Amino acid sequence: MIATSASLRQIRNMSESTKEIESGAVREIEPELRELFTKVVERDPREAVKMLEPYPDEFVVQMLELLNPASALNILQRFDSARRQTVLATASVEDTQQWMRNQTYPERSIGRLMQPPLAVFRPQTTVAEATEQIRRLATKAIITYGFVTDEEEKLLGVIVMRDLLLAQSTQRLDEIMLANPFYLTPEMSLTDAMRAVLVRHFPVYPVCEKTGQLIGLLRGQMLFEAETIELSAQPGEMVGVEREERLTTPWLRSLKFRHPWLQVNLFSGLLAAVVVGYFQETIDRVIALAVFLPVLIGQAANTGVQALAVSLRGMTLGDLRSGRESMLVTKEMLLGAFNGAFTGVTGGIAMFVFATMVKSPVAVMLGIIVFLAITISCLISGVVGAMVPLVLKKFGADPATASSIVVTTFTDVGCLAVFLGLAKLLI
Repeated sequence: MIATSASLRQIRNMSESTKEIESGAVREIEPELRELFTKVVERDPREAVKMLEPYPDEFVVQMLELLNPASALNILQRFDSARRQTVLATASVEDTQQWMRNQTYPERSIGRLMQPPLAVFRPQTTVAEATEQIRRLATKAIITYGFVTDEEEKLLGVIVMRDLLLAQSTQRLDEIMLANPFYLTPEMSLTDAMRAVLVRHFPVYPVCEKTGQLIGLLRGQMLFEAETIELSAQPGEMVGVEREERLTTPWLRSLKFRHPWLQVNLFSGLLAAVVVGYFQETIDRVIALAVFLPVLIGQAANTGVQALAVSLRGMTLGDLRSGRESMLVTKEMLLGAFNGAFTGVTGGIAMFVFATMVKSPVAVMLGIIVFLAITISCLISGVVGAMVPLVLKKFGADPATASSIVVTTFTDVGCLAVFLGLAKLLI
């Protein structure tokens, strides 16, 4: 995961303090563990594994317990098989079972962030019995809510500490619990979960199967932290930066992450060069065309990237629901056409003035060509910018992955073909 901004650093520092308390409650965090924790969270999972390899299994387990479950799982999965087994054998049964369960869920889902459920009671448990159990649990973890389940572990209600404090010691938990509580499901994406909790802001959310069976807990702070990190990674993914790359990633690994996409970008540039070469005779005959090539490419590229940004934002916020894809493409096509026409007028006038200054005999026609080329190119760019993430998603890829490079390829080649094709046809 990628998190480089100052706001993310603040979230991480807050997360560090919280997790230290959660994992140890009243005990002190070892100075060496505290110092290494700061370094681990600044590195991608592979580099974190290299840092942890020399340490004993007990130390590694303590470190993983400090991290949010998704980060801990990413690091654990990158240990070699033998070391991973010894680490799992050293961890508590609850942590091992939770890590094994979490890895069965997709990346960027709620299931990856779950922690083991704590303070789970039966409905007939009395307030006095629950209070005594919570006192014992509080020596190892922060207990925010109690959870009431039936014999099949189906969530029946939530116990708020204030209600527990004010209740009579002989009362049963089913008398004071909040029945039919809100819960998240493990398959939910981070984005869907963020929308679901937008008006709730609970410190802890129960995570249940669709049948209602309680299988884990999710701290609200971890959800917001994970979503912030996801959003911070998106701009890099659009230009081919691997989401795991961090500021501290060694330059050789960064080269491995980035270079393939630069080769793809070079290939797109070569395609554009092939188009220009095909129309070389036309350019030689009307030199003024070469002057306006960068102008046209820049205009089309900006239009495409604007449409791309709106499309990705719609996916991220959940606005782009199934069946609304055609509405998005139509809207971006109209915006591209009208923006292209309006800027095409300005570009056409500029071309006419320039061609007149160099005494071109076809100054009027050049102005018309620029107008038409900008209009058509922006229309195409708008459609491409909207469709690229939709197509990537349809084929199971991350919609943000190198989407900017793909859009730039289509817009560059397309606008050059339109511009030079019109010039060859009309002059």
